[in-house]
Order: sequence, then C-alpha cells, then structure tokens
Amino acid sequence: MKKKLILDVDTGIDDAIGILLAIKSRQFDILGITTVSGNVSLESATLNTCKILDLLEEKDIPVIKGADSPILRKPFFEHRIHGEDGLGGALKDVPITHKYSEGFAPDFIINSILSFPGEVTLVLTGPLTNLALAVKKCPQITKHVKEVIFMGGVVKGVGNVTPTSEFNTFVDPEAAKIVLHAGFESIIQVGLDVTRKALLTEEHIKLLKNEKLARYINGSTADYQQKYMERYGMRACAMHDPLAVGIAINRNIVSSEKHYVDVETKSELCDGQLVCDFQNRLNKPANLQVCLHVDSEAFFELFIAILNS
Repeated sequence: MKKKLILDVDTGIDDAIGILLAIKSRQFDILGITTVSGNVSLESATLNTCKILDLLEEKDIPVIKGADSPILRKPFFEHRIHGEDGLGGALKDVPITHKYSEGFAPDFIINSILSFPGEVTLVLTGPLTNLALAVKKCPQITKHVKEVIFMGGVVKGVGNVTPTSEFNTFVDPEAAKIVLHAGFESIIQVGLDVTRKALLTEEHIKLLKNEKLARYINGSTADYQQKYMERYGMRACAMHDPLAVGIAINRNIVSSEKHYVDVETKSELCDGQLVCDFQNRLNKPANLQVCLHVDSEAFFELFIAILNS
C-alpha cells in the first residue's frame, strides 16, 4: 500500500529534484503539493512546481498555494543561489500547462490529515509557514498525522544564510517554533548536518539514463555547482530537499537521535538557529528526531535507481 504524502515546497533547484524523486519513486499516493514563499515568491514557487509536473507529464497531482510571506517577517528570497526564476534558468521559457488548484495550503493540509487519520506523511522542504498556520487553526492534526519530515536548520554545524542559521528556519523562525512545540508524535529534522554530505556531482548526473531528466538536472544545477566550487572547492549541489524525500522512502539512509530542540527568534545575531539540548541541560522532554549521520552512497544509489526507473 502506497504511503499517502503531501509535499510542501518553495520550489527552487533542490525542491524540484525532490519532487522528481518523490513522483518517480512510485511509492507514494501524492495527495497534493502545497507551495509557500521561501527560496522564491509564492507565485514563482507555484509556477515552478507546475513546470516540474509538466516535465514529468503528471496531470493529476493538485498544486495548492499557501502562505505568501512568513508569519511575522518580510519575505527573504534566495535568488543568489537559485537564480531569478528559482530553477537556475533550466525551464525559463517553457510554457506551463499544469494549472494550480483552488484553496489554501494550510486548509488542504488539515483536511487531508483529518480525512486519512494516521496515514498522511508530510515532507516539508521550505519554511514551515503552512504547517504552522495549519497547527494554529487545527491543533488536533498533530495527533492524526503519520509523520512529519522537514528539511531545515543545523544543530552541530554552521548555517548557510547566517553563521548559525539555515535558510528555512531563518526565513520563518516563528513558524519553526510553532511546529517544534506543537506536540507532533513523529517529527524528523533533516538539516545541513546531513544534507551537506549528500552532494550531487557531475559523475552522478552521468549515471542518469533518462536523457530528459539528466539534461534538466544538469542545467538547473550548473550555476549552483559553480557557486559551491567557489565557496567549498568542489563542484557539487547539496541535495538538501531530495534527502528529506529520500528519508520518506527509506529511513535507513540516516541515523538520528531524539532531543529537545528549540529555535531562536529574538536574537540580533542568531535568529533562526536551532538549539539542540544534547546534554539535557534544560530538563525538557525530547520533541524532535534529529538526523546526525547519512549514508550518502546509499542515498545516491536510491536516487539514481529511482530516476532511471
């Protein structure tokens, strides 16, 4: 039986590859893809999502718009990494045939969870705004969702927007705080600690047999790989969001520990930082499964096998 899945995305380069991985795996009954302001505007994230569904010739998966800004803050986009269009220019002039659906993403999330209690997995690869709004409106969804997997934060390493903060938690730390304290029984954090070890290279792309997908992935990640080379000395694209999807497919590609985790929202220097209480200094019950190690070789074997299927 396929796992019921909702993807919540701010579709930039790696979200798009995560969508490809989820759909091509054929392991999910994808109830819908919800969009949020993050890497790019809500409008761009929605258009990009529809473009990816067109690329795969997927006509039946609904796309539902969500929050167009963080809960309290102004939008903060990452065009420097993802390009002005959010997909590295790879589908810039491609016409869109897939239409987004009516509705509001937080309501769609609530209705889906309550319609299929104990069955829905949420994979969130953008700021947590939509889920936070859903929790505020309907707190009982925390008891009826199967699991939440979100890409965001870093607990042992350095940030990618500020010295301490990862993009998704930096953009809407208030949303992250709501989600972390909502009482979800199964919630997994996939942060930079593991995603920076899952690096897509030209060698991986050469192993892809589907020429259309290989061409798209190569084109969308080209500028990203060059920027990664300039900063880290290696041509690669960190698979932040695809790894979160990979964990939904096979939990065994990572190892994790459960700890109490909070997020900083009132700091001049550290807004958006995830603070993980590894030594239980605060004496508070653990609220988050934190991914600390990844078998990157196993992930890429999974990734390449699925995209070649």
